[in-house]
Amino acid sequence: MFIGEYNHNLDEKGRLAIPVKFRALLKKGGVVTKGLDNCLFLYTKDQWEKIAQKLSALPISQAKARAFARHLLAGAMDLEFDNQGRVTLPEYLRDFSGLKKSVIVAGLYNHLEIWDKNNWDNYKKESEKNSNAIAEELGDLGI
Repeated sequence: MFIGEYNHNLDEKGRLAIPVKFRALLKKGGVVTKGLDNCLFLYTKDQWEKIAQKLSALPISQAKARAFARHLLAGAMDLEFDNQGRVTLPEYLRDFSGLKKSVIVAGLYNHLEIWDKNNWDNYKKESEKNSNAIAEELGDLGI
């Protein structure tokens, strides 16, 4: 399970050290893709396979289903770790998510999110300000 929030830095080659705590879960490698809210999603290979199967089962006759599948699948890339536990994030994904030097790696149970630190701080500040209203709405889901 991925949980927690970690500060890291991208180097000049676009490499990011994945927190040691998560490396064992990603020992077979991972898949990184365009996420939502201008962050990147990083999945284990096994979890990515489940997501990809669900996306491929969406009806191609529906424009929103096609758009969402394209967003996640066409933007995806396999990742391999170097000897220092780093992955190289491709430039097109760094551009998409606005990643600069300072990065947040956030664990969200079955995947990681990779955020530019400034974007994360702004997002977190806004969502924390609205946390009571969000909790009210999620109450209908049994949470």
